Amino acid sequence: MSNSFMGDGFGGRRGGGGEGWPGSVVWDAMEQLRGQFDRKAGPRMGRGDVRAAVLALLAEKPMHGYQIIQEIEERSNGAWKPSPGSVYPTLQLLADEGVIAAEESNGRKTYSLTDEGRQMADAAADQPAPWEAPSARDSGRASALPKAGIDLAQAAAQVGRSGSPEQVKQAVAVLEEARRKLYSILAQD
Repeated sequence: MSNSFMGDGFGGRRGGGGEGWPGSVVWDAMEQLRGQFDRKAGPRMGRGDVRAAVLALLAEKPMHGYQIIQEIEERSNGAWKPSPGSVYPTLQLLADEGVIAAEESNGRKTYSLTDEGRQMADAAADQPAPWEAPSARDSGRASALPKAGIDLAQAAAQVGRSGSPEQVKQAVAVLEEARRKLYSILAQD
């Protein structure tokens, strides 16, 4: 059933479109957007943000590096997921500075604050955590909508590529209704 609609206005990946439907242009644009989104792991945060986040989390309890990454992602509602390439060097730097200590257990290093590290964390306690900073909140809000749009475009593309004529007709109706509802959101005061 794949590509069953190629002759009825949906156009193949390389073919042209049909009447009223841009065909491959839509699919290519959707794939390009998806690729751009997939390459973007989240907002770029500075080194100081990773450092501050590590200190804030370790002030609560000892953690290993992967837990720190997961906690930051969870607390930022997915807006910021630091890479291991930024977290682990920061942990090593903080350990070299004597701010944190590492204890190895079951092949995994668990990090905790030293007395000096606790003083630093306490001094920064009145500051918002990096995942609560306006840039993290704003980018989380800004990235949720495009991601939802890309997910919707992928589903529409799949229906267009492999759906029956009736399924495509139903999908078009759903998309038209979604478009109307989105505009009605903007029309609200």
